[in-house]
Amino acid sequence: MNASSPRSSPTARRAARDAIPFAAAGFVLAISFGISARAAGVPGLAAIAMSAFVYAGSAQFAAVAILGQGGSVVAAVVAAALMNARYIAMGVALGPSLKGGRLRRALEGQAVVDASWALANRGDGRFDRHTLFGSSAPQYVTWLAGTIVGVVAGGALPDPEALGVDAIFPAFFLALLLGELSTAEAGAVAAGGAIVAVALGLLAPAGVGILAASAVAFVGAIGARR
Repeated sequence: MNASSPRSSPTARRAARDAIPFAAAGFVLAISFGISARAAGVPGLAAIAMSAFVYAGSAQFAAVAILGQGGSVVAAVVAAALMNARYIAMGVALGPSLKGGRLRRALEGQAVVDASWALANRGDGRFDRHTLFGSSAPQYVTWLAGTIVGVVAGGALPDPEALGVDAIFPAFFLALLLGELSTAEAGAVAAGGAIVAVALGLLAPAGVGILAASAVAFVGAIGARR
């Protein structure tokens, strides 16, 4: 146990508590994913493994949607990769705040999801790694558990999307975004990314808009620091 443990453990526990609303929403949405995956013909164990190893809701839904429409596995993988491209910019920003060499930082970076990244952001270009780990842990547990419930008992449950529960996540992410818009530069970057994402979302294949918006945000963030 190192000298920072007495301080870091309470930080992680507090972050876990702060992430409970996101974890609860993720549980319900994961049930929907499990149901959708089975409806698209994805084997139950494959859907559960996807949640265990991919752990990215938007990418998983995109992949399942393509498979459900008769698309190939390759197309589904490409779409999922494009949906997750935003993590490149997020990882570059987070990297200096993680510890150890490249391998350790890569392993620690697996804890990144949108909510944990935002909660760990200190607002000065640095991130609290214990907040990152603490906030991601309950979200991972509920995402995996919800997928299992959806796969195993989905046939006996109403689809959460039919109840409008899928609107919970966008509302949470909007709240996270508003918390990050503390400067005019951040507002300009967010507006530019939103315009690109919406325009390409209407005109380009799934995932391209997210990729381009991530690039805009990355370039804008670098420019704002100079």
